[in-house]
Amino acid sequence: MNSALLANLQRLLGERVRCDEPLACHTTWGVGGTADYYLEPQSRRELLAALKLLSAANIPWYSLGGGSNLLVRDGGIRGAVIATSQLTRIDFSERGVVRVEAGAAMTTLVRQAAERGLCGLESFAGLPGSIGGAVVMNAGAGGHELGEVVSAVTLAGEKGEEIWDHDCCRFSYRHSALSGKRVVAAVTLQLTTQLRSEIEAQMQSALAHRRKTHAVGGASAGSVFRNPDGAKAWELIDKAGMRGANCGAAQVSEVHCNFIINRGGATAQQIESLMQQVQLAVRNKSGVELIPEVHVVGETGDEG
Repeated sequence: MNSALLANLQRLLGERVRCDEPLACHTTWGVGGTADYYLEPQSRRELLAALKLLSAANIPWYSLGGGSNLLVRDGGIRGAVIATSQLTRIDFSERGVVRVEAGAAMTTLVRQAAERGLCGLESFAGLPGSIGGAVVMNAGAGGHELGEVVSAVTLAGEKGEEIWDHDCCRFSYRHSALSGKRVVAAVTLQLTTQLRSEIEAQMQSALAHRRKTHAVGGASAGSVFRNPDGAKAWELIDKAGMRGANCGAAQVSEVHCNFIINRGGATAQQIESLMQQVQLAVRNKSGVELIPEVHVVGETGDEG
């Protein structure tokens, strides 16, 4: 532990910097080891100052949003985890422009937009996680992708903030150019107007579909694998006979085969091993290589 760095971080963030923080408390799967440093900036000014301190000390960092779509290995993350959970400001401007800090919950954003008669987000009703994480992975729902309504992204780095327009983000299926050596600090969206009753009807339809298909019987991280071209991951997994398959307390959901659930007490290693078993079974049955949609980060735990 770098005592000088810790002292500087504590002067900046106070009790919002913690050492050896269990990341299982901050991920929807409820698994994962500890982070050497866990930081919770309350403003973009604090975020920039923290990044500058970490860079000067040559400490690697990882940005954490809502903790969905993420598997942290049992060995945890060496370096710092920067949680954006307290960066939650949402500003609605004229002509459907919305500026959102990265830690704002998708559920809150979708609801507030609907209340103002702004459409473009209704397909994402009920989507867990934060806007920052959703933009980085170009989250999709109901045939729409979040990148469709993103006009700009503000990125924070050791040298300050910079703004990327839509084209710079290079959105594609469940991917963008935003992951890297910068933190998504804020997102600018361009929404359009529609009757509130129509937006709410679309939201209710999206929520009903999500409740039906995503009530998977345990803690999960969302869809585990991307859909291959011309196919659906869950159907390939089902055809490979992996519905209900388990590794310890990790199980392929009986409800939706593209979800792996933590039945209670699962480890990240068990989840990752089950992911690999699913990939092998699908490869052998269909000749298709499933690509993970969840991000796997951190170090493996001690097997001894």
